[in-house]
Amino acid sequence: MTIDNKAFYRNVFSLVLPMALQNLINTAVTSADVIMLGKVGEIALSASSLAGQVQFIMNMFFFGLTSGGAVLTAQYWGKGDIRTIENILGLALRYSLIVGTIFTVGGVCFPEALMGLFSTETEVIRAGAGYLRIVSLSYLLMAVSHIYLNLMRSVERVVISTVVYTTSLLMNIALNAVFIFGLFGLPEMGILGAALGTLIARAIELMITLWYAYCRNKQVRLRFGTIFRKDRLLHKDFLHYSIPVTFNEVVWGAGSAMNTLIIGHMGSPAVAANSVAQVTRQLALVVALGVANAAAIILGKTIGSGQVGLAEIYGKKLVKLTLITGTCGGMAILAALPVMQATMSLSDEAQGYMTLMMCVMCYFSICQSYNTTLVVGVFRAGGDTKFGLFLDTFFMWCFSILLGAICAFILKLPVPVVYIVLMSDEIVKIPVTTWRYRQKKWLRNVTREIPEK
Repeated sequence: MTIDNKAFYRNVFSLVLPMALQNLINTAVTSADVIMLGKVGEIALSASSLAGQVQFIMNMFFFGLTSGGAVLTAQYWGKGDIRTIENILGLALRYSLIVGTIFTVGGVCFPEALMGLFSTETEVIRAGAGYLRIVSLSYLLMAVSHIYLNLMRSVERVVISTVVYTTSLLMNIALNAVFIFGLFGLPEMGILGAALGTLIARAIELMITLWYAYCRNKQVRLRFGTIFRKDRLLHKDFLHYSIPVTFNEVVWGAGSAMNTLIIGHMGSPAVAANSVAQVTRQLALVVALGVANAAAIILGKTIGSGQVGLAEIYGKKLVKLTLITGTCGGMAILAALPVMQATMSLSDEAQGYMTLMMCVMCYFSICQSYNTTLVVGVFRAGGDTKFGLFLDTFFMWCFSILLGAICAFILKLPVPVVYIVLMSDEIVKIPVTTWRYRQKKWLRNVTREIPEK
């Protein structure tokens, strides 16, 4: 089978570039907090980083719901069934609002208890609890805007997300500067200012999203009535693909939070250094993650339209592309190291940890790019949603986290050794994900004829 390579890559990059920009913008919001709070001090930086783990775990639920829903929406998009796509959007919103409510209540009512999971330092817990009380009010707003925007990606509506997140980023940076440092005569709020700036930015996100959904998008409509609509077959399919993906994302997110928890109990210098290393990793992966998301859209649409052989060819090209982008990302981390060393106001101990951690992130990002494109992009496009859950449960929890905890709390090994062990899971996953890819179990059309009502 011959394909038009120029047309293929033009289609890929028309999706990758806006989504890479969105990933960059989302990471830049975190980066702005890290840089600004890094000027305030290690306690503020550590507290906001640890408090952010609560939202990170919640986002894993959201990402799981949208990724599971996207398995269906991308294939129904290839099939041309808009009504079913709207119903899937309603189902995703139903569950995201439940999740958002739970996390909001937890953040407002029990912030000290949540912070106590990640740190034993009283000052860090106190500062993080204040941050969490404010920022958790944004979780319900995100439950609508993030679900809608992410599912619109699967029907190739990617530009609106870029517009929304760009506006949010600019507002977040401006408001953070004003509230954190007390500009224009306002009181200096420090870490609480970062939380307030984020809350206002999320509210602006939601307003733009709703305006687009009701005033501009005439093809796939946001109908809140679909949240309560009963459709047994579609609900069954949605849960069949969303539950494994959601658990996969939660397992992965909880594992990342557990890594932070282990590092958090090794002192604020290690936490501050890890905060910087994770931000640089996220920046380095923006294009590679865009490739993974584009793979899910392109392959899902192709399989849904019945062109399974073409999807296999596309899959090979996308895997090669992610290896290139991942390698470029790893090199970018090394290039950013001297900039971070000169910019961050960290202690000598934290600076040493940061240098080691960013070097680890260099090769880690290449491995993660490859695994993410296969698991999140290729496998999920064809309904192979359970394999990723096994992968992260075994290699993350039963391997790297278990060994990392033993190294940290039983063997009392130094921070660099513990960190290298904690970040080893993506390396050992590679042979297994490659084997699964070659089995071709992901090449399945999962759509069905949904009866009209």
